[in-house]
Amino acid sequence: MTTIAFIGLGNMGAPMAANLVAAGHTVAGFDLAPQAALDLGVPVAESAAAAVDGADVVITMLPSGALVHAVYDEILEHVAAGSLIIDSSTIAVDEARTAAERAVAAGLRPVDAPVSGGVVGAEAGTLAFMVGAAEADIAEITTTLEPMAGKVVHCGDSGAGQAAKVCNNLMLAISMIGVSEAFVLGEKLGLTDQTIFDVTSNATGQCWALTTNCPVPGPVPTSPANRDFKPGFASPLMAKDLGLAMQAAELTGTDTEVGRLVQSIYREFADGDGAAQDFSGIINRVRAASE
Repeated sequence: MTTIAFIGLGNMGAPMAANLVAAGHTVAGFDLAPQAALDLGVPVAESAAAAVDGADVVITMLPSGALVHAVYDEILEHVAAGSLIIDSSTIAVDEARTAAERAVAAGLRPVDAPVSGGVVGAEAGTLAFMVGAAEADIAEITTTLEPMAGKVVHCGDSGAGQAAKVCNNLMLAISMIGVSEAFVLGEKLGLTDQTIFDVTSNATGQCWALTTNCPVPGPVPTSPANRDFKPGFASPLMAKDLGLAMQAAELTGTDTEVGRLVQSIYREFADGDGAAQDFSGIINRVRAASE
């Protein structure tokens, strides 16, 4: 088994680290507020530098690129040469590539591996990992990620994982607003939510936002709509990821007219009533605007 340092033990990181422990790996975690990880049986080190001491693999799961680089400031000189350093945060593509350059300069093997699947996937060990890394390292990376993963996809070299993540979440945000608008329209036309679901989940409207994260209670009992939109993937995180997508679109000259509109909708929602809601709670905004 492998000795793994896991830095960033929040809503996603703590269950991810717990799955590594359950798989038999030796894990040293670190977070500014480590109590949640303690509850899940993840040993917590005194500092990020202490966590990486003796580690074969380092994994970071942090809220922003700035924090990733701040942690790298502390740990890079303490990580054993040749180690994998896997960043599963969702950050800008250019931030990921800069982090990779810093890791290479420190004699390490960098990996950007953001995830999709939310807290439910983190707890179940079914996350989809989008990996940017050298081809030669993929077998070892896949073995390391396996206890946390339902799927590991090699997307290309450094930064490619982050590129795939922003494309995925752009699709997801657009589809969730479309699903939400369709439910509200259907209700106003006299259809029940179950009828709308039964038709669209078996027709061309079928998508993950509908069949897994359905924004109305009932049709998908495990969706956040059945728990007053307690976040699996919080609206502020979606708004952040859409900002990264629009930043990438601007840098590449990509026309994302619908994406810009969706970003503004989620930013307003996340700054207001949706601050503590799952991103599927956007249906509440649609309802309010439809009264």
